[in-house]
Amino acid sequence: MRKLFKTGEIYLWFTGAVLGLIILMVAGLLFIVSLNGVGVFWPSNLAEVKYSDGRVLLGEIKEEEEIPQSALPEKYRDETQKRFQMKIGNRDVYGSDFRWVSTYELNELYYPDDAICIERREFGNLYGRLAGIKDNGVFIAQGGSAITTFKTLLDKSNEVFDRKYQLEKNEIGKINYDIEQQRLRIKKLKFYGQDDPVTVLSIEKTIADLENKYKVLQGEVDELNVKTSSLSVVVTLADGSQKEIELSKAIRFYQPNGMNVFEKTKYYSVKVHEFLFDDPRESNTEGGVFPAIFGTVMMVLLMTVFVVPFGVMAALYLREYAKQGLMVRLTRIAVNNLAGVPSIVFGIFGLGFFVYACGGTIDALFYPDRLPTPTWGTGGILWASLTLSLLTVPVVIVATEEALAAVPRGARDASLALGATKWQTTWRVVLPASTPGILTGVILAMARGAGEVAPLMITGVVKLAPNLPLDTSFPFFHLDRKFMHLGFHIYDVGFQSPNVEAAKPMVFMTALLLILIVLMLNLTAIIIRARLRKKYKGSAF
Repeated sequence: MRKLFKTGEIYLWFTGAVLGLIILMVAGLLFIVSLNGVGVFWPSNLAEVKYSDGRVLLGEIKEEEEIPQSALPEKYRDETQKRFQMKIGNRDVYGSDFRWVSTYELNELYYPDDAICIERREFGNLYGRLAGIKDNGVFIAQGGSAITTFKTLLDKSNEVFDRKYQLEKNEIGKINYDIEQQRLRIKKLKFYGQDDPVTVLSIEKTIADLENKYKVLQGEVDELNVKTSSLSVVVTLADGSQKEIELSKAIRFYQPNGMNVFEKTKYYSVKVHEFLFDDPRESNTEGGVFPAIFGTVMMVLLMTVFVVPFGVMAALYLREYAKQGLMVRLTRIAVNNLAGVPSIVFGIFGLGFFVYACGGTIDALFYPDRLPTPTWGTGGILWASLTLSLLTVPVVIVATEEALAAVPRGARDASLALGATKWQTTWRVVLPASTPGILTGVILAMARGAGEVAPLMITGVVKLAPNLPLDTSFPFFHLDRKFMHLGFHIYDVGFQSPNVEAAKPMVFMTALLLILIVLMLNLTAIIIRARLRKKYKGSAF
């Protein structure tokens, strides 16, 4: 044993064991997130339970556990009893989505083939049995034909809803944006005293034309609303009562107990597509997360564009040009300490410096006519990206310095001996050879920046952003807009949702998606780094 300590071999084994433990913990975390996230959209069978007192519930069985003996009634304490959590849906009827059911309270549990689940635009899923379809309060389909009629009418209703949604979000939204821009033009002319009657009249005519277009489109929306307003779906609930909902409130329906694996897989793929490409609904607990995906990726790319030039230039100066001494050592210490500052501190700095100081100054200089309503003096994706750039720049500086230091001294001397200047040597010899190491710092910066939430909460991220920072309206890139972020989406759904249990699956799925996006961004940088290493394989890398 003493020999092992003297040679240091035991420390090597200890280091390897710790590394293996860390890898095992990370793998375990990923496994838990994947296990809870991947199966979120798989259609579970619907179970119907009958209590001893005659009550009946219908829903999905989510969890099952053994009841502690101390929690059992006296007459059941010598037996092993279980309880399971049922998602009973019908939130507008029961007031909650979940209920715990104990086995000793039940008479029967079975899976009826005619049980149906209807996904709605609000109030969550509706579980029951399809009673029929009504048009203006009169049944037009009942019994066996109701399912076929429901499917046909629901497809048409969704087409109408999609058209209405596109009109409201894109065409009407663009008209509203253009009207607001014209009104701001008038306000600006009046502020600077340039509001001559001819110019103002021309702008007002443009506004009137836009408002006429708005009325036409709004009339089309109203017509679309009329098309499905008379249709409704009647569902018989587990307790025998009936629930009637407008057909336009339904998204899709399925009968999981009668579906085979192929049909469930098809439904699963539809739900995954909706999750990736649709907007959220139901306080972000349903629907998709596309705006959050877009905001996360765009913010990371903007952050990278800002952090890489400044980080590399700072490292170049410290390593290649600065005279090594006390000030340089203190600067390096400050950079290293900066990497340990809590992220919320950067958020406070970003709010004070970027949002209030820089944004407020821009508003005062270029948009005084819009004050006191701020344009740049409020949170936005630009200020959030700059704040995260400050947060991650120490990582890039340290990694770049290490990469520069690893370039052989002989490469520099050979370049200088051939007549190259200091800058030419740095630009054409040192930087290309150290690029793989610089990309390592970029990878670490992207990974950290993508997962940060605290600084974003006060510099531009919001619960729901109806307009993306990039669209078809000039100037196309709207860096002053607020945005959604997957990390904040996880926090909001998991901790701010009024229905936490119902939102839990979405938390795991969003967390898994965020991990995959970070891996994809990092993998792209890793592939580029590998190619550069191959290109400069004669260097120290």
